Amino acid sequence: MSCGEPHETNCDEVLNQVFEYLDGELTDGDVAKIQQHLDECSPCLAEHDLDQALKALVRRSCKERAPDQLRAKIMTQITDITRGGQVTQTTQTTQIRLSSG
Repeated sequence: MSCGEPHETNCDEVLNQVFEYLDGELTDGDVAKIQQHLDECSPCLAEHDLDQALKALVRRSCKERAPDQLRAKIMTQITDITRGGQVTQTTQTTQIRLSSG
């Protein structure tokens, strides 16, 4: 997605990091870049607001905690995907062995 306007940080980069931004997982420099972009770009700000509302809804609706093994498996898959890899059966099997042993 792109709003068509020139920005120091492009829309795709901002939208790829919006959940990390909302979770407070970015460096101060990255937070500043994303905040500046959101101040300038209403389509990205709207997406940010939607993601923020979605997180709030999930937080209110989901009272149960997932089992540790499932959480570990999901985190491994998220890490693989964000590094540009693909989730494979081998990755899942390795994670299950690591978390159960």
